[in-house]
Amino acid sequence: MPRRTRNRSRWAVAAGVAVAASVALVGCQAAPDAGGEASGGDVCARMVTNSGGLEDRSFNQSSWEGLQQAEDEFGIEAEALVSTGETDLAPNVQQAVDSGCGLVVTVGWELAEATADQASKHPEIAFAIVDETVEADNVKPVVFDTAQAAFLAGYLAAGVSKTGVVATFGGGNQPPVTLFMDGFVDGVAAYNEAHGTQVRALGWDKAAQDGAFTGDFEDVNKGKVLAEGFIDQGADVILPVAGQVGEGATAAAVERAGVSVIWVDSDGYETLSAEYRPVLLTSVLKNTQQAMVEIVGDVVDDAFTNEPFIGTLENGGVEIAPYHELAGLVPPELDAEIEALRQRIISGDLVVESPSAPSGGSAAVG
Repeated sequence: MPRRTRNRSRWAVAAGVAVAASVALVGCQAAPDAGGEASGGDVCARMVTNSGGLEDRSFNQSSWEGLQQAEDEFGIEAEALVSTGETDLAPNVQQAVDSGCGLVVTVGWELAEATADQASKHPEIAFAIVDETVEADNVKPVVFDTAQAAFLAGYLAAGVSKTGVVATFGGGNQPPVTLFMDGFVDGVAAYNEAHGTQVRALGWDKAAQDGAFTGDFEDVNKGKVLAEGFIDQGADVILPVAGQVGEGATAAAVERAGVSVIWVDSDGYETLSAEYRPVLLTSVLKNTQQAMVEIVGDVVDDAFTNEPFIGTLENGGVEIAPYHELAGLVPPELDAEIEALRQRIISGDLVVESPSAPSGGSAAVG
């Protein structure tokens, strides 16, 4: 199939699986006329959400937005299959495979088993799994070294804290969650070292790899109760890594003066309810949208491989969002320090470590 001209991002493709196989896209619409060139309109993609649903203000939503962008760019047809509970996961992946589409995108660790199962049965189909790794010749992991951006967020949190106490919590003790938390507490520690301060980070013990978790990603009230407990201990900046549960932290912050929240995955200022905007300090971003566009383009071009996307600060796959309404809390000197840290991480002079880092990602903080 001839390669098509398209705008490519600065994504760096990092090898993490030994064998990479080129997988042709199977069309679900009418084949092109004999002798004619295939087009994006001849193919389709299916995405299966995890139990958080399509509008989770997290990577289900951002992955779907990326596929919608790919629809516009390549003329493909995309459809989302929404999982509302655990019992929907495997059947939805089966339905995606049965559609005849050549690309199946699954989102999150909950779908790893079903993805691996169907990928082994259908080597002719290209699979991509977001925020999780499945090792197979026809499965591309889409993962992010969020510790890099969370490090900047932790440094920022320590720098703006008035109480000298910040906090983080997760939905579950899983690598995509704890990766944020590792970077965050390391950023706080880096600020303390640079400024001779003693800002405390509640909710996560990096050495023990254990901390505060709500146990799910959907019960907003659990997030509010946990955040209120941290606020009662003096925390005035909170990083929830818990999907929809994180909204509980923003609700608690709105009710308690002087408390701000750092969102994750998407820019919370743009995706959360407007009532929460005044308490959103920044967000630790994953550029899932661009990953989806790149993957669809590769499949259309018959150039798909199982080499993972690993989002970093260097390739724009992770970043922190603007400070929006709370920009006044961030002195120019602190902002300059954060920019200098960003450049040190990009250059490799400062490397952020986490046992949860994607394969080929991080080494020690130095």
